Amino acid sequence: MTRRSLVVATLSGALLLGVAACGGGSTSTSPSGGSTGEAAAPAAADAFNAGIGKVFNPSDKKGGVIKFAISDDFDSVDPADTYYGFAWDFLRVYGRSLVTYKPAPGQEGNQVVPDLAESLGQASDDNKTWTYKLRTGVKFEDGTPVKSADVKYAVLRSLDKKTFPNGPTYFNDWLDLPKDFVSVYKTPDVKTDSAIETPDDQTIVFHLKKGYAGFDNFAALPGTIPVPQAKDTGVKYREHVVATGPYMFKSAEAGKGYSLVRNPNWDQATDQIRKALPDGYEIEAKANADDLDNRLISGDVQVDLAGTGVQPAALSRVLGDPALKARSDNPTAARTWYWSIIGDVKPLDNLDCRKAIQFAADKVALQTAYNGPFAGGDIATSLMPPSIAGHQDFNLYPAGADNHGDVAKAKEALTACGQPNGFAINAAYRADRPKEKQAGEALQQALARVGIKLTLKGYPAGDYFALYAGKPSFNKENNIGLAANGWGADWNDGFGFLSQIVDSRTIREAGNYNMSVKDPAVDALIDKAMTTADATARNGVWAEVDKKVMEDSYVLPAVWAKALTVRGKGLTNVFVNDAYGLYDYLALGVQ
Repeated sequence: MTRRSLVVATLSGALLLGVAACGGGSTSTSPSGGSTGEAAAPAAADAFNAGIGKVFNPSDKKGGVIKFAISDDFDSVDPADTYYGFAWDFLRVYGRSLVTYKPAPGQEGNQVVPDLAESLGQASDDNKTWTYKLRTGVKFEDGTPVKSADVKYAVLRSLDKKTFPNGPTYFNDWLDLPKDFVSVYKTPDVKTDSAIETPDDQTIVFHLKKGYAGFDNFAALPGTIPVPQAKDTGVKYREHVVATGPYMFKSAEAGKGYSLVRNPNWDQATDQIRKALPDGYEIEAKANADDLDNRLISGDVQVDLAGTGVQPAALSRVLGDPALKARSDNPTAARTWYWSIIGDVKPLDNLDCRKAIQFAADKVALQTAYNGPFAGGDIATSLMPPSIAGHQDFNLYPAGADNHGDVAKAKEALTACGQPNGFAINAAYRADRPKEKQAGEALQQALARVGIKLTLKGYPAGDYFALYAGKPSFNKENNIGLAANGWGADWNDGFGFLSQIVDSRTIREAGNYNMSVKDPAVDALIDKAMTTADATARNGVWAEVDKKVMEDSYVLPAVWAKALTVRGKGLTNVFVNDAYGLYDYLALGVQ
């Protein structure tokens, strides 16, 4: 969400229902938790975790520009080509999907609410057909009315994973597409009504190959943000995404930064969930991660866009200063930081060689690299975190009594795989993320104890999945056997967490988040879960999926994630939205 990397929400095989709050008089509650009056309340007193489960510093005051920064970049600002959780959170300021997750603190943020559509989807044909009616009066930034055909085109273009390697494959996997359809660019004349119909300008109908009661979570994906076909420039569309939200791009320079200003053709009357408080946003890309923390603390920057928390260098400073700690929040996310163990690279095609890595890993050192138990998270023994429905506690690879690794077991596994003296392998990580570098160094030291020589290779986060670790051919050519990874649930059940990272059928030429799990038995269990009607039984099958992945030893879990985030100076309406595990960027204002 990972997309998120982080890229998160709650579903147990049925719809997540929610109603968008509407602004009324000056005393009514707004979607972001403040009042709808124009008067600004005095700034709230800082307090630790004041942005968790409630709104910190509520205000309806408009104006000002919010300054964001990020240590690398978006994977893309094109809704068809993004899977970072922070990108999904932020893109709601310039794009409107059919439905979205409610801008509200805590669990309330997991509710799916109407956005571009008038209501949640209407299901028929045993949940194989889903119908949405678009709101009237919604326009693109140039004043052109948004039509259902624009949503259909947006979804269809997002299916082209060669043009847009990032992003989920849910629509690819579930829509009843004609066999001769390749993409909107290569087969533009192929009729696709078997998958998506637009009987009129306000109606869009999706047809699935098999029923799915949680389709509203698909409708919340960025791929449903409308795109005018006449303005589509393929891979260059990221240079100017045509806005439907309250803000539009003034400039967009990948690797440098982005500037957004108010969209004059956004109409508040058509939008029940956005208050559009700031006058704009400035986003700086490629900021040094440690410097970004210092600037956030000083007030030069107000939001760390990635939202993964302060780096190790700033951790003791924030926790050791009562005033700084009072400006911080420590949310638990439906996310796991882990390392993919890539079996396509020898000798990791041997299960026992993969097991040697599991046993040799120093789990305490990994936890420390990710900021320790308080700010980083609990030591993970499986892929699926405890907050996901279906999680079960198990530990197939105990790391010794002190969690610093079981060297003897690791050496036994190396002997069993025919590598008693160890082997050499490379490990990829995101070069702009100090925590991943430190985790890689911790692995390097731990594996060296049993003769495994690990060479670390850093790559930019913005292209990490599209060009580097998420590209199978790159890993083979560069002997990448381990790759730093992290995943937050697309929505909060086993399907929303696991399917995109363990189903081998999602693997493509590039842009993969499943870098390592290629097991037909795992795929079969996923299919079993999807056809299990009883929620308790279905959750049990997702636990089986998790356990089978760990038995295969294609994933080395590090921590079930937490993050220590700092609230920027002057921000209003600050809260963590559980759907994203981040501050809700849609609700923020600035004094």
